[in-house]
Amino acid sequence: QVQLVESGGGLVQPGGSLRLSCAASGFAFSTYGMSWYRQAPGKKREFVAIISSTGGTNYADSVKGRFTISRDNAKNTVFLQMNSLKPEDTAVYYCRRPINDYWGQGTQVTVSS
Repeated sequence: QVQLVESGGGLVQPGGSLRLSCAASGFAFSTYGMSWYRQAPGKKREFVAIISSTGGTNYADSVKGRFTISRDNAKNTVFLQMNSLKPEDTAVYYCRRPINDYWGQGTQVTVSS
């Protein structure tokens, strides 16, 4: 079955960096686009970034220039490199396979001094 397992979250100071990973299994990873979403306390889940099966990317305006999505098809893993983190980036970050709408369990990112 399809499984998506996020890791890499944690507590970081404003201006710091984190790299999230999403390990995928149960499907032909290289043939699917993958995405990241986030949900802050009391807010709706929102789109962060997407990468197509061929490597094309798109980002939410709020993270453009600070976050980078990438993938390693040999490791069935999608990454989210987050730089210049702000307190408003605090959220649970989710990995998603848009086709058939599969989600991971999420990983907490807290940006605070």
